[in-house]
This record gives sequence, C-alpha cells and structure tokens, in this order.
Amino acid sequence: MKERQSEEAYIQANLTAWNEAAPIHARHNQASLLERVSDPGFSSLDDTATTHLKRLGVEGKSVAQVCCNNGIELLSCKRLGAARCVGFDGAQGFVDQGVELATSAGQEVEFVCCEMHAIPSEYLASFDIVVITIGVLSWMPDVDRFFSAIGKLLTPDGSIFIYEHHPILLMLEPGQSDDPLIWELSYFREEPYIDEGGLDYYGGEHYDATPNVSFSHKTSDIVMAGINARLTLEYFEELPKHISHAWWNVEHSGIGLPMSFIIVFRNSNKV
Repeated sequence: MKERQSEEAYIQANLTAWNEAAPIHARHNQASLLERVSDPGFSSLDDTATTHLKRLGVEGKSVAQVCCNNGIELLSCKRLGAARCVGFDGAQGFVDQGVELATSAGQEVEFVCCEMHAIPSEYLASFDIVVITIGVLSWMPDVDRFFSAIGKLLTPDGSIFIYEHHPILLMLEPGQSDDPLIWELSYFREEPYIDEGGLDYYGGEHYDATPNVSFSHKTSDIVMAGINARLTLEYFEELPKHISHAWWNVEHSGIGLPMSFIIVFRNSNKV
C-alpha cells in the first residue's frame, strides 16, 4: 500500500510539473504551430512513424494518443486519414493548446484531461490504435500497471504503437553534439530520477518548478509489461535514429548505440 501511495505522489507531482510547463512551451511555439497546422500538408510525424502507422492501416481507424501533450502527433494521424481521434493528457494547459491547434487545423479531434490510469470508462474498448510516442514511458512508475490500463482502450484486434527513445540512453549524460560521452548510470537502475530544473526542453528556461520524477525501464520491462497485460508482441525493432531533444552527443559519436525503438502490441483479449 505504501508503495502505491508513493507512485500516486510521483504521478501527482509530475502532473503539477507539466501544468507549470504548459504556458512556457506555449510561449516558445504555440503561435508558430497554429500557423503551421493550418497547412493541409502539415505533419509532425517522421518517415518512420508514418510508414508504420500506414502499415497498421491508420486510415479510417479510431486512434487514441496517451500523454498526447499538445496533440500535434494526433493531428498528424488525422491527416493520414484516421477517423475518430482522441488525445488524453494529464495537463489541462496542454489539452487547451491541443484544442486550439485542432481548431486552427480545421480537424475534428477530441482532447480529454485525465490521469492515464483513470481514463473515463466511456472511452474503453473504443480504439483501433493507441499511440505512445517519445517520453511517455519514463513518466510511469509501474509499466505493468500502465499497460494494463491503456490496453483497456483497445477494440478487439486493436494495436498499441510505441515509438520511444531507447532506454540505454538513460545510462549516458545528455549533451550537445561536441560534448563527450559520459557513462553515468546503470541500465538496471530502479531508483527514480528527481529533477528540479523544470521541463522547458525547447528553450532550456529554468524556473521555480515543482520537482518532476522519472523512471528507467529496461527494454525487457516494457516488452513484458505488454505481455503481462495479455497483449501479443507483433513487432519490435531497435533503431539508430535520434528522436529526442537530448543526447546529440550520442548521435554524433558514431559508436552505434540504439537510440530509439518501435514496438507494436496487438490486443489478445478478443470477444
């Protein structure tokens, strides 16, 4: 019970931290994004994500994105021909930004503010594809609990599409392209990371921020969390592609570490 109470405290601290970051992010890019998304050809998805979502048959499918932030990836799914699109995020500030962006894009996309383990029941068993993109899994204290929760969003035969940074990167201190590689932490670290510098990964602004708490999950933890949620592992690929706002030093080092991965889980709980 005490462990679960600690998890809830971490989750609530992170929700507060992200709500604090929302107006700072908006100052950096909301105006330019409002203009960019109005272009019918706009997409924030790279070629890798686009290719895999098309393979999943995103056109005409119902799509949810969990921890969607301002929703530009979900808007991009809509532009690929997705049918119903719903974004879930725990920070009202980012949900509000998503609503503004959808209006500017002329797209019918719904946004819901809620904690990811407490998504309203009317959305359960409603989505053909659930999308998870970079930075989501590290905010989850317990990936087994997380996949158990979001797996309930899937229709029979629905899929979870994950495109994330590789956990091995957390062993290294992030840096600019000319910074040295510093091996900092164990791949098997179980203790949470506590950061007091804020969440402005666009401008690097330091502000009076609520400490945020993140977690390292081994690749095997992620795979087994899906399997434990009775999801079938359908696809897994490790990639050299850098998709984060950090670790430019790893990208330019040429040492050949995996920097991202794709996993597709299929719902095995057919009715």
